[in-house]
Amino acid sequence: MVTLPTAFNALQEQLLNAAEKFATDAQPLSEMLTALIQDVEKASSEPLEIFPVCHHSPSSALQMVRRLREKPPKVIYLELCEDLQNTVENLRDCKLPVALQAFAAESEHFSPKIMPLSVVAPITEASAEYQAIAFALQNPETQLVFVDRAVDFVFQWEPPDTKLAEESEEPPSDEAKMHGSAVGVEVGSLVPTFDQFLSFLLRNSNTRHFSEWWDEYVETAIIGADYETYRQVMFLIGSLMRRLGTRDKDIESDRQRERYMWTSMKKHMAAHNIAPSEAIYICGAAHSASDVAEYSVTNNNLWEIPERTQTKWLYGLIPSSFAAIEYQFHHPAGTVSLAEATWKKNLKVTGLKGFSLNKEEKATKTKPSPVTATNSTLAAFLTRPPELAAADTEQLLQWCADIVGLARKNAYLASTADSIAIYQTSMLLAGMRNRMHPTPYDFQDAAITCLEKDRTPKKRNIYQLCQILLGGDRIGTVGYASLPPLAQDVYDRLQPLGVNLLAQTNQRALMDFKQQPELLPCSDVLWRLYYLSGDTIVKPIMGDRSLGSKPIQESWEIRIGKYQRHIIMLGYEGVSIEQVLEQRLKQTAFSPQAKTSEVLKSTEDSILYARSLRLTQELGEHAISLLKQETGVSDAPQVFERVRRLVHYYRATPTGLPEWIERFVTTGYGHYATLLPQAFADRGTTPEQIAGMLNFIFTLESLALSLGCNRSQLLIGVKQSSQGLDDPAKIGLLWTTEWLLTLRKLEEIREFFNDVINNEMLIKSFPEYLNGFILSLTFAPRISKFVVELLSKLFATVPDKILLPWLPSLILKLRPHAQILQALIKEASSNFPKNLAGFNSWVPAWTKPQPEIKEQVKQVEPAPTLSENELKIREFLFNSPATTNALAKLLGIENLTWQENLETHQEHQESLSETEVKTQELIKNYPATLNYFAGLLN
Repeated sequence: MVTLPTAFNALQEQLLNAAEKFATDAQPLSEMLTALIQDVEKASSEPLEIFPVCHHSPSSALQMVRRLREKPPKVIYLELCEDLQNTVENLRDCKLPVALQAFAAESEHFSPKIMPLSVVAPITEASAEYQAIAFALQNPETQLVFVDRAVDFVFQWEPPDTKLAEESEEPPSDEAKMHGSAVGVEVGSLVPTFDQFLSFLLRNSNTRHFSEWWDEYVETAIIGADYETYRQVMFLIGSLMRRLGTRDKDIESDRQRERYMWTSMKKHMAAHNIAPSEAIYICGAAHSASDVAEYSVTNNNLWEIPERTQTKWLYGLIPSSFAAIEYQFHHPAGTVSLAEATWKKNLKVTGLKGFSLNKEEKATKTKPSPVTATNSTLAAFLTRPPELAAADTEQLLQWCADIVGLARKNAYLASTADSIAIYQTSMLLAGMRNRMHPTPYDFQDAAITCLEKDRTPKKRNIYQLCQILLGGDRIGTVGYASLPPLAQDVYDRLQPLGVNLLAQTNQRALMDFKQQPELLPCSDVLWRLYYLSGDTIVKPIMGDRSLGSKPIQESWEIRIGKYQRHIIMLGYEGVSIEQVLEQRLKQTAFSPQAKTSEVLKSTEDSILYARSLRLTQELGEHAISLLKQETGVSDAPQVFERVRRLVHYYRATPTGLPEWIERFVTTGYGHYATLLPQAFADRGTTPEQIAGMLNFIFTLESLALSLGCNRSQLLIGVKQSSQGLDDPAKIGLLWTTEWLLTLRKLEEIREFFNDVINNEMLIKSFPEYLNGFILSLTFAPRISKFVVELLSKLFATVPDKILLPWLPSLILKLRPHAQILQALIKEASSNFPKNLAGFNSWVPAWTKPQPEIKEQVKQVEPAPTLSENELKIREFLFNSPATTNALAKLLGIENLTWQENLETHQEHQESLSETEVKTQELIKNYPATLNYFAGLLN
């Protein structure tokens, strides 16, 4: 057995005697107990004073205040990431709780799956680390040094899957999500990570979670102890948790950090000639029992600190909340608020004054505070029962009265008798759980037992009311001076609105631009924030932003103060909101997976929000290059919709179409015309996508032709598309296209569908054909007459036994085209009678005989493109038709009709009558005869 110093012999003897009486195998247990005492002695005898703490422990904060007031150190070494230290200066301008943050948007050394990288260290007033920081900032003669590993090593040393927050059983609130996906670091984490040990601890202490165990068996016991006893108890608890309650992989991680911290402290002490007696080392209680070789300043062992990566880290402060801290570190709801209440109560009881950066400390020293524990030995402290404080009873009585008042406000039937019942039930529960005095958890259980009904009258139940009573949540605020430049710029530019941007409540801003045109820049800032962050921090209630619109009035809900973290995170991306907006637009547009339509969306957004001609031009050029590279047409419908909107917008501007949009139209016209055969033949290309291509071609054709495009490319593509086509919907699209280009007559299409309707085998494919024609309505609205005709014939002629089985299929085909069907419905309403009686004598327009069109001879001026000789020949023919008729008769052409309606342009050749065509052929084939007659005229 290891021999210990005299100070701990009595405690060791008591523990070993207990082990022999109760343990079946006392030897392993005695070795464990001896190791615990050795850890306490090792930490207590260290020349560099170790101050053990627990995360957000009021007793640690209270003991820290006592220690710093009694003997201010020259240097405070604090267990926090060393590169976060520069951010603490900005705490003067903040309302706690807040969190120190390190952020990296991108890195070449870490997996993209965990981007962006973020580390937060929450700070509350009732924490030892804040009291130490506040003291150091108020006393320049005391140097503050963060000695824990840099945030870069947080991601180097831990596997990526540990960065993801565990999912809770209930969805977190907005306040709980304030830290986002950041990794949390804390000073003094003591929660056991070995599940079996934790469950054993809770089961044998009649507690539900570790926070309740800590509050009952440690916190209330040491908060009034003297300084040395506090240290020894914390050393003992830290050793116990390290040896029994921590998993092996967590111990290895702790050892790595301990090597880093001791090495950093030794280097700093040597460089600045700091004696161990002049410094204090604040760390988690578990680290005080470290077994690494670098432990203690009595040796010269140093660890070789590895290199950091080249990741660019940005540092700052973000708002935090009690709920966010509890969610981050998996504490039960209300843990931090209870700690805050306990901190304030004990400050009042002991007469101490905590350190605060928001208030100036008075020059007078605070009188020494009384302590309840007078025996400085650990053995004596562990063997005496905890003493009751009068403040605890007063606090319990006040809670019992206040919870009844809250319950009444929330429509519960509660009275003074319930206050008495809650007090007595709290005492009863404490006795059943072997507690000297009811804890807040006992009070909460008693209140629920006495007040909760079978239903909740209003929004909050008794548990929620208890949480509010015991402290509730608190949200911190980062002051203006501590904000990043982008956030400060936003605050400055929104100042004309006259709203409190630091307020935690929703602010409403109403802008009338006719009366106050100077508020238009504020509107631009709000719309940019809305585009970058959604409707979290700003939300438009009235007004919108679209191409070509001019705002008249706008109403906004502004929540920048409540969700300050979002605007601070934007500050990590750039120094102005315009810079961040441009970066986001380019990031989306130039992504390797970006499609042409997505780039066009970014281009449109640049017009709406960025208002930068240079940026719009750059994005538009990139859209053209992407369009040229596309081999498929899946993006065609979206491309058409966005280009059409942009063309309409630019046509209404004084400058007209920019050069890039003109090139996009001409490029798209030729590109889609070339891809038509491939799209019609590809079974993976849907009819909707082909309709999008044809929409682009025909809707923007006049613009494309005016810019130099040739229609022959389209004609060739359409003719090639009909080869081997068997998809009914695509056939409908193709036939409509051919009809538009006069390559197919409507009579042919009508005759085909007459056969389909009368054929029981082919009628099943009718909905597919119809789907193609309906899709054609977007680029060929005149085909609506024919579609109405088809549907009318279908319902008029097909028997019900054939029609009804596939009618659901027809309805399903029509359902996605609700917008397109508006034109079809309008056409049908113009053809059908207005009432039922009109159907008795109604004759469909397509069944009426077509009136004969008599050709009339009409004298018109000859086309200006004819030569002088051709004009004389033309005049001779019309003045002497008998000779020409005789020659035509000899050639076998009879009943020649004259009509001076000849066109010289090739594109109008198809509109000539049959007689005119034959006359032109006669002139072309027998020029010698016409030249002879022309000579006679001379």
